[in-house]
Amino acid sequence: MSFQITIQPSGHVFKAEPDETILDAALREGIVLPYGCRNGACGSCKGKLLEGAVTYARDYQQSALSAAEKQIGMALFCSARPQSDLVIESREIDAVRDIPIKKLPCRVQKLELLAHDVMAIYLKLPAAERLQFLAGQYVDILKDGKRRSFSMANAPHDDEFLQLHVRNIIGGAFTEYAFSKMKARDILRFEGPYGTFFLREDSDKPIVLVASGTGFAPIKAIIEHAFHVGTTRAMVMYWGARTRADLYSHELPEQWQAQHADFRYVPVLSEPLPADNWRGRTGLVHQAVLDDFSDLSAHQVYACGAPVMVEAAHRDFTALRGLPESDFFSDAFTFAAAA
Repeated sequence: MSFQITIQPSGHVFKAEPDETILDAALREGIVLPYGCRNGACGSCKGKLLEGAVTYARDYQQSALSAAEKQIGMALFCSARPQSDLVIESREIDAVRDIPIKKLPCRVQKLELLAHDVMAIYLKLPAAERLQFLAGQYVDILKDGKRRSFSMANAPHDDEFLQLHVRNIIGGAFTEYAFSKMKARDILRFEGPYGTFFLREDSDKPIVLVASGTGFAPIKAIIEHAFHVGTTRAMVMYWGARTRADLYSHELPEQWQAQHADFRYVPVLSEPLPADNWRGRTGLVHQAVLDDFSDLSAHQVYACGAPVMVEAAHRDFTALRGLPESDFFSDAFTFAAAA
């Protein structure tokens, strides 16, 4: 028995089976709700349950949906399964509706060590295949029966190779493979593109981009796409890292700043080493934005990286600087919630 789900305020209706999540059912019907990790960790798919009951298909992280939020009717649509007909409140994303999700083989073309713990992996698609995607989206690498999500660091116009920035995580099976065993000409499989983190081109608002660590990857793609389409919107990018070495492509945004009058780059280190001889900004990267902007009500913000940064940015930019909820876009890099 399927259940009917009605989305407000659009009034769109779709059907969901009891054993599938609300997000999966919507995507199957060609309706794209906001989402990121798809495993109950980032909170990007959070919306309001106005009528009906749900159960949760998987454990989710408390940071993605707090007990207080759940009490007032909020739900994680990537994890919630319907138990009755539902009425939900959520935004819908039209821009990705017609982009097909593909499952394809690819060849490792090149490996480039960007830092001691960050590897750029360049993937070559089969000659007859192209991947349509939006700058900022991600793909799932399929290996050993598991999925690992990585944002594409290249913009769509620069698609000779798909570029992934992979951090070496202790205990991470795929990252250990990437750093110790992967070699040029290895064959991988991936599925994508996924995600609703991309530049909203229907706005003329100034843009604030906030990255931490390898959250730089999709931010890089968004910025390069903006330059390619000739945007005249002012952009400022904040990149937070612990030490100077962790700003693994520091010269690239410096180059953008030199070449584009409407672009500004603000690197921020939280724990600079004495050997770094760092004279730039220090502290938390989202705090640097707060220090520079007394009002964000007329801006759009794109934040990507560690969940703690994304959560703090969302909370403080909206509550303290007047950023509209509808102008905050994010992608939190997370592990799947523990089973």
